[in-house]
Amino acid sequence: MIDVTAGGKIADDARARSNVLRLAAAQALTGANSAVIFATGSIVGATLAPDVSLATVPISMYVVGLAAGTLPTGAISRACGRRAAFIIGPGCGVLTGVVGALAILHGMFWLFCCATFLGGLYGAVAQSYRFAAADGASAAYRPKALSWVMAGGVFAGVLGPQLVQWTMDVWPPYLFAFSFVMQAVVALVAMAILAGVDAPKPAPADLHGGRPLFEIARQPRFIAAALCGVIAYPVMNLVMTSAPLAMKMCGLALSDSNFAIQWHIVAMYGPSFFTGSLIARFGAPAIVALGLALEAVAATIGLSGVTAMHFWVTLMMLGVGWNFGFVGASALVLETHLPQERNKVQAFNDFLVFGMMAIGSFSSGQLLANYGWSAVNLVVYPPVLLGLAVLALASFARQRRSRLQALVEFPDPAI
Repeated sequence: MIDVTAGGKIADDARARSNVLRLAAAQALTGANSAVIFATGSIVGATLAPDVSLATVPISMYVVGLAAGTLPTGAISRACGRRAAFIIGPGCGVLTGVVGALAILHGMFWLFCCATFLGGLYGAVAQSYRFAAADGASAAYRPKALSWVMAGGVFAGVLGPQLVQWTMDVWPPYLFAFSFVMQAVVALVAMAILAGVDAPKPAPADLHGGRPLFEIARQPRFIAAALCGVIAYPVMNLVMTSAPLAMKMCGLALSDSNFAIQWHIVAMYGPSFFTGSLIARFGAPAIVALGLALEAVAATIGLSGVTAMHFWVTLMMLGVGWNFGFVGASALVLETHLPQERNKVQAFNDFLVFGMMAIGSFSSGQLLANYGWSAVNLVVYPPVLLGLAVLALASFARQRRSRLQALVEFPDPAI
């Protein structure tokens, strides 16, 4: 029986490794699409919007799309299998490129916002790649599978900003219009890759099994995981959304902004090559805490100056902090649910994360326009401190519960 069980785990991990390669490639291509939006969104917004304070609204609409797409992605994956969602997502990515190019060519701000919203729907599907990599894998391999898929984003950090750099002036005077056309092509390639992912439809028994969502969400471990994800991602997004426009306001060149976004994305995903191993060795809570602390360090660097180097280092440190915080929080989520509960729990977690991101994203443009770059960085500290406190309380509660269970099973003979 032991050999049969071990053989099953090996077979499951082999299937998971095959999926990881495709999902990592899709992560790179999808990340390139989002990189185009983040590198150009606030600049195009400032050009098309009736007021500069609305410049970051297109990126905020991207985040709204992320939030709006998470629960439908989970529902489609639960009812039809993940592969169906994986085809719909890149379809939205193709529409993003086409609609975005048309919006720039015709100078239509509202249409550009629609394009970035569609990009958010595509991004919502992409957020499930990391969880899909862990489907069916052994407990030991899950953090590594999740981490390796996230590592695909390293290539997004190179491809996305370079795509902007190479194509932004192809259709003068329509800056970035051809960049969005190429984004549509990249989404088509991602669709072809995702079509080969081995993601069977859920068994009928899995569609109605498991605990109620409210019961799962009440667990201290889930609360800590969701809250830390809610903090790690929106804090990163708040600073990253404002950075390109802040650099322009400080008189820095577009090439400096593209370079900053490129290396920020590399820093976001590069640590994923070893984040899973760090989680396996030190535990997810320790890695999440390190990530939140690094985001605070990034804000401190951002407050210290406004040269190109200050922006570059801030965004790179922010990217590393996001990786540890978000990947670690995602690994914590995997510890809170049963296999038949995964789609609804993972979708609910992402809904919380990106719903809060949407709220925070709308404030970034107002913060930058009315109070400056320093205010954007100062906002980072309170949520980071809150996340560290809740994480510490959840870890303490878990350790205390473990000690009490040990005393019940093996009572102290001296008592």
